Amino acid sequence: MGHTGNAPQGPQPLPGIRHVIAVGSGKGGVGKTTVAVNLAIALARLGHKVGLVDADVYGPNVPLMMGSRSQPRVLEGNVIEPLEAHGVKLISVGSISPGDKPMVMRGPMLHQIIRQFLQQVSWGELDYLVVDLPPGTGDVVISLVQTVPLTGAIIISTPSDVALQDARKAIEMFRQVNVDVLGIVENMSFFTCPHCHHEIDVFSKGGVERTAREYQIAFLGSVALDPEIRYGGDRGLPVSLAGELSERARPFYQIARQVAERAQEQASKDTNVLEIR
Repeated sequence: MGHTGNAPQGPQPLPGIRHVIAVGSGKGGVGKTTVAVNLAIALARLGHKVGLVDADVYGPNVPLMMGSRSQPRVLEGNVIEPLEAHGVKLISVGSISPGDKPMVMRGPMLHQIIRQFLQQVSWGELDYLVVDLPPGTGDVVISLVQTVPLTGAIIISTPSDVALQDARKAIEMFRQVNVDVLGIVENMSFFTCPHCHHEIDVFSKGGVERTAREYQIAFLGSVALDPEIRYGGDRGLPVSLAGELSERARPFYQIARQVAERAQEQASKDTNVLEIR
């Protein structure tokens, strides 16, 4: 009969990694990677050991935002050594295939890459592994769910009706694959005029919070539409590096604290379920 009995079935926990958190969005252009990067740095600054997987294979922007230009080393036994920036270990397709050449990949190749990034990288001990997903509801999410048990997912949306429509699809998709949605973030929530300091409601602020209530999931907070946040990412110096006392960075630390709290709740729920069985 061969050795089929030894093949692991279903998602396998990664040794040494306590929580795997997916960051997703229904559509592109809502600042998902910006939130993922700043969340990872904020968690690290709050004293956690953090890794970041750039699973957005179509637009791998994590290396640019983290200011990481080197390529990962392959160690003995085909194990990949993750890069490190701002106290966060990271791996990205953008580090392996740098520059402007697009990665043209089909489903099976994507699955292979996701598995490699999770199982063949020497992550060591981590409290949180943050996974930045491509926008939408495609193959990469399925591969992730099939490879490793997720603590939960966070969804990023702007308050515009179009983005919210897609965010709802993302919520439904995670529910279909039995992944808990830990909460939803309203990005580009409002813009404050630098001259008169008047708050300008660009995308109809508050829409994400209403959606969170409608779906009975946590609203993790809102992040302003702020050129400095974008500028920090473009320079490889995300605003979270300024620390929790910085007005611009504070929302990311509030999100990080809530994510940590919900991840712990989720873990204790899972332990209780195991004990009941």
